[in-house]
Amino acid sequence: MSDEEGPSVEKTNSEDSSLPEQERESVEEPQAVEETESVEEPQPVEEPEAPEDTEAVVEAESVEPEPAEAPRPVDEEASDSTEATVDESANEVTTVIPVVPAEDAPPTEVVNSAPATEAIDEQTEQFEPPAVVVPPKPPRPEFVQQYDTQQFEPIQQQYEPVVREPEAVAPPAPQQQPEAPAPASSRKWVKPAIALGAIFAVAVIAYGVDIFTSSGKTPRGTQVAGVDIGDLTPADAEATLRAELGPRLVEPVAVHAGGVDSEIVPASAGVDVDWSATLSGVNAQPINPITRITSFFGSREVPVVSTVDQGALDASMSQLAANSDRAPVEGAVVFESGKATGVSPAAGQALETQQAGAMFAAEWSDGGVVDLPVDEVPVTVTQAGVDRALQEIAIPAASGDVVVNGRDGKVATLGVDQIGEVLTFTPDGSGGLTPQYNTDAAIKILTPQLVSTEVQPKDASFTFAGGKPSVVPGVVGDLINWPDTVKELPVLLGSTASRATPAVYGPVPPALTTEAADALGINEVIGEFTTGGFEYASGVNIGLAASEIDGAVIKPGDTFSLNEYTGPRGAAQGYVESGIINNGRPDKAVGGGISQLATTLYNATYFAGMDDVAHTEHSYYISRYPEAREATIFDGAIDLQFRNPAKTGVMIETIATSSNITVRIWGTKTVDVASTTGPRTSPTSPNTVTLPEGPGCVASSGAPGFTVSDTRVITDHASGAEISSNTRTVKYDPVPIVKCE
Repeated sequence: MSDEEGPSVEKTNSEDSSLPEQERESVEEPQAVEETESVEEPQPVEEPEAPEDTEAVVEAESVEPEPAEAPRPVDEEASDSTEATVDESANEVTTVIPVVPAEDAPPTEVVNSAPATEAIDEQTEQFEPPAVVVPPKPPRPEFVQQYDTQQFEPIQQQYEPVVREPEAVAPPAPQQQPEAPAPASSRKWVKPAIALGAIFAVAVIAYGVDIFTSSGKTPRGTQVAGVDIGDLTPADAEATLRAELGPRLVEPVAVHAGGVDSEIVPASAGVDVDWSATLSGVNAQPINPITRITSFFGSREVPVVSTVDQGALDASMSQLAANSDRAPVEGAVVFESGKATGVSPAAGQALETQQAGAMFAAEWSDGGVVDLPVDEVPVTVTQAGVDRALQEIAIPAASGDVVVNGRDGKVATLGVDQIGEVLTFTPDGSGGLTPQYNTDAAIKILTPQLVSTEVQPKDASFTFAGGKPSVVPGVVGDLINWPDTVKELPVLLGSTASRATPAVYGPVPPALTTEAADALGINEVIGEFTTGGFEYASGVNIGLAASEIDGAVIKPGDTFSLNEYTGPRGAAQGYVESGIINNGRPDKAVGGGISQLATTLYNATYFAGMDDVAHTEHSYYISRYPEAREATIFDGAIDLQFRNPAKTGVMIETIATSSNITVRIWGTKTVDVASTTGPRTSPTSPNTVTLPEGPGCVASSGAPGFTVSDTRVITDHASGAEISSNTRTVKYDPVPIVKCE
């Protein structure tokens, strides 16, 4: 072994002398690096570079290598290097440290747990330059001991470009590591990868072709209301949609509202299709390849955009609501043929017209039944409330008749078949029923049955015996006090034992007592008027009506009505057909002629100082009446009314004969009345009317029309002072000339 080997070995051992023996062994047995070209065999360097620190090149430990230090300028340490090949132009040093292997040394091991190829690649990547090859351990132990203990001193020598001395040691050649084969897992994916690449290339080409051929068309699988418009140009899509969807606008669409089925025609309900807005909802061609692939196997629904005539739609919903709405059936108890029956409650429903209209406009094109929303209208009475009222009140009430005992053994009966007219039920607000007892209905049923047991009161009246009025005393009645009699009706109806009660009688004074009649001051005539010249039929009617009002008393402040006092004046009351004025010309009707009584009464009250409340003059003037001071009357339409303004009462007296009628107003005279009639003005000529001859034609010679006024002046009877002055102007139409031909 030459002198140059020792210092190199000694330096290595000197650097690692501090390691434990076990670690030193691992240093002494490094694995030779096979594939690093720069370390297989030192080569001459033509252009040496600055040498790097050789101490940082190798660490004889079985640890992972650290990155090499940055290059430093060549200094004295470079002269200490042995077995180095110096490239002066590049200033780089390649150092080879030979180690003599032991005789019984184990096979060379790689100083790393990683695979050999990976370790070599990693070391080569980290430590170039310089690269290091560690030969096997020398066989002489004494040399190793000397190597470990000697101090390394750098020896500066000049080396030729190629150093061969390490070959003198003749160490055994490092064990050649076979080239690691490629992993089997990598080889088995080669063919699938090629196949996948080919498939991908085909897919890309197909994708591009699909994009190109579908450009400018609607996306594949697009549907509107079930109409397929996919893969069409926009114009073709609209044409197809109009052809398929347009006819549906005039076809009835089934709707369901609660429990009611019906049909609505969209066009009649003001619903139409907004074609542009609908087609604008169709998206552009999708770029996503997944979306394009799935479009071959599915469809995408685009909603129809509708336009709405709100007025027509609201009207259609209101019409539907009229058929679909159902009022709630409240729980109740009814009586049928004397038997109490319960009515089960049932909730009602009401169409939500606004929401229903919006829903119909949105869903009419779907092709199915449009389910429209309805609100439930709740009931207030529960079935339990019905059952309770039925068992506790209604059934006992219908268990028998209710009897009211009157005088002289007479009775009045409220039969079981009449219980329903008296007993009803209303909701109590808590789910139950409250009984309502109609005592007025009970009194109406019972009163006629006991009226014969009562004494009716009679008002005091006046008689004109001896030409002067005298008071006829009134009669105090003895009547059943029905409110008191039926006040125990709830108890009677709830009883299943005794269901009879006595009638409660009591005195009832007349409306005009004898004392009140005496105090009225009816003792002299304060107004009187007489008319005549009527025909026989009119006289009959005038006599009947006059007898009705004869003796009528008007208390202070009261108002008298001729129609109310006489009541109906028809054939049933004995009235006959007589002359009237109908539509401005003479005619006949039952009860005709009463206007003469009205005119006579009006004038009597006029001069008695009564207040005129209501009266109407004839449409044309009748010569037997005073101008502007006369009145007509018609049953149920035209009335004569006056009010008594005095502090004393007044009474009407009528005296009827076959030729005239006289009306007197009795009372206490307090005022005087004067009448002034003005001249006739504004005359008008009659026209001629020709009618077919017969019962319906009343001939007339006609008369001119005119305007006239009447002034009434009222003065105080005691002082003569004027109390009031009123003028009334009347325009009379001309009496037409009627010819019957």
